[in-house]
Amino acid sequence: MQFLDEAKIYVFSGKGGDGCLSFRRERNIPFGGPDGGNGGRGGSVVAVATNNLNTLIDYRFNQHFKAGKGQHGMGSNMSGRNGDDIIMKLPVGTEIWNWETEELIADLTEEGQEVVICKGGNGGRGNLSFVSSTNRAPRQFGKGQPATEITLQLRLKLLADVGLVGFPNAGKSTFISRVSNAKPKVADYPFTTLHPALGMVRHYGTDMVMADLPGLIEGAAEGRGLGHQFLKHVARCRAILHLIDLTEGDPVEKYRVIRKELEDYDGYFDDSVSTLPEVLAFSKSDAVGDDEFIKELVEDFAEQTGVTPHVFSSASGDGLDLVLNDLREVYLQYQLEEEGSSESTEKLSSETPLEDAESSGNTLA
Repeated sequence: MQFLDEAKIYVFSGKGGDGCLSFRRERNIPFGGPDGGNGGRGGSVVAVATNNLNTLIDYRFNQHFKAGKGQHGMGSNMSGRNGDDIIMKLPVGTEIWNWETEELIADLTEEGQEVVICKGGNGGRGNLSFVSSTNRAPRQFGKGQPATEITLQLRLKLLADVGLVGFPNAGKSTFISRVSNAKPKVADYPFTTLHPALGMVRHYGTDMVMADLPGLIEGAAEGRGLGHQFLKHVARCRAILHLIDLTEGDPVEKYRVIRKELEDYDGYFDDSVSTLPEVLAFSKSDAVGDDEFIKELVEDFAEQTGVTPHVFSSASGDGLDLVLNDLREVYLQYQLEEEGSSESTEKLSSETPLEDAESSGNTLA
């Protein structure tokens, strides 16, 4: 299924039905009173969040959604039928924006969450409802409320615990394919990943959703290289795994460029991605091979940035457990702070020590 994370659609609510002007006319009752019924309510457009979808591809070709009209009222005090509602099923994590005013209408973050986007017009009153002590035979009735129309922009932000960031060809897809069941395209050239991919990682009994995001380049925060489309997915993550390719370029310069893009993105939007907990790792250590050179590189990097990175190889599996240990600790700490669950406390206290991680052979799902 093709991944699509943005869509422009047009929604219309239903017009309310008109009230009825009618008088009772039956045999032997030639001058009966008013009996006009009310008009039916117009249908509404309702958005519902579901976990069964992970793309907006359904809204690429079907862009117009119109709810049913309310039926007009009828004689014998019969009200019109209400118009049918339109139910739009959207992936959890979808933001609904007003295209014209750029106002956020709703943020669907939970399964089953419902939001009325366009409310249907109320039906008009029949002449029976206008009866009063001074007007026993009213000849007035109400018109149904008109329909409303809104142009919407749907923006899907993937819900993931860990987001993989880094330059193109940093080994992100290879990493997620090694530690999860995700099977993204892997090739030895930049921009192999064009769309985000999700994978479930299980490490020492803890499940984490990991997002493989397309590579970032300098100027991504300003939209260069579709940077906005990629960075928005980081906003919902609980932590960042920042990967740096050991085989190309200066690691310090690469690190500072990506960090600057995250900070600049915060300035363009309300999302705060630069303050997320970050785990830093050097990838492709097997391609370098020189342990002494890697050690000097790590020490120099730590001295210049104040951050000590992990070193791992997705091909051989060396160092993967240490990276996942840090991610698991950040994830459990988040649960502890946000949910205050005793289960998180128990998991955090029973975490396998880092020094024992490399000896474990079955921690990767």
